[in-house]
Amino acid sequence: MKQPRRYEAAIIWGLMMLLVTVVLSENRNETDQAHVVLTYLLVVVGGSSSSGRRLGLSLAGVAFFLIDFFFQVPYDRLAIGKPLDFVILLAFLVTALVTTQLLAVARSEGAEALKRADEVATLSLERVELMRVAQHAEALREADRLKDVVLASVSHDLRTPLTTIKALAQDSALRGDENAAVIEEQADRLSRFVGDLLDLSRLQGGAMPSRPEVNTAEDLIGAAIRQMGSLIDGRLVLPQIDKSQPALVGRFDFVQSLRILNNLLENACRYAPADTKIELDVHRDSEALVFRVCDRGPGVAPADRQRIFELFYRAGSGPPDAGRAGLGLSIARRLAELQGGALQYEPRDGGGSVFVLRLPALDVDEAAGTV
Repeated sequence: MKQPRRYEAAIIWGLMMLLVTVVLSENRNETDQAHVVLTYLLVVVGGSSSSGRRLGLSLAGVAFFLIDFFFQVPYDRLAIGKPLDFVILLAFLVTALVTTQLLAVARSEGAEALKRADEVATLSLERVELMRVAQHAEALREADRLKDVVLASVSHDLRTPLTTIKALAQDSALRGDENAAVIEEQADRLSRFVGDLLDLSRLQGGAMPSRPEVNTAEDLIGAAIRQMGSLIDGRLVLPQIDKSQPALVGRFDFVQSLRILNNLLENACRYAPADTKIELDVHRDSEALVFRVCDRGPGVAPADRQRIFELFYRAGSGPPDAGRAGLGLSIARRLAELQGGALQYEPRDGGGSVFVLRLPALDVDEAAGTV
């Protein structure tokens, strides 16, 4: 776009120069040279201010020869009849060149000022946006902090009335109240939910430290099955330990790891059909002990396989009321990561789910040296 505009400006000011020359030449005998010089200087200034230094210099050069040719004696030829005429021409040319240069500098400084103004405006907008983002982030952090405070406070305050409700239910059961068992069961369910909320607030606040120690995989699996006995509800759980290798030893927090396996076994019992088996196996894989809890439930849809570890998320493929609020898997993964492990989901061949828990492993000799 700049080139056509430059050509257009050159044509306009060239025509202006021609018009000035025609008008002045018709009365050149009565026109003072100072008037001629000033008129041409106005044209040079106008062209320079509208289109820049190049056009201004070109107009100045053309005007120099036009003044000499048409308005200095002898007329209609390039010649200088008097020394004073040369001084006039030289003064015109110098004035035109200086004026053109000054206008060019002014145009450049004006363009630079506009550029800086645009940059300042852009930076101001960016600063406002950054402040808005920072304020939003701060608000989110404060909301998250308040959420943790509320969770911790509510969870703690609920424990006392739940204990009272359970004690009253047990007392009612002794008096033959048929609804007491249901009340006690729901109190236990709510108590587990409150416990999950407390653990979640401790994990998020860094108040649940991990204490990895040397433990065996066999002890962990045995403890998990014994502790889950009442919840397995007749389902057959098949523990499988790789006997082809030396004792499977690792460095992990026994209590936290037991909590993870209990959660995974409870999940399997909740979702798998009652007549199916639940498998719990462990083997060594390089630097990790790999625990697998396998069931024949409905499995997890591909879209839900990562989201099932999010807080309060429940897969759409699950039953309408699975008995929990969607905290167990999230807490289990955080507990695994807290002690240098990992928890993942895999689909099971033939249908079902496999939850894989990885914990740091130790060689037997290394474990013996650390005991």
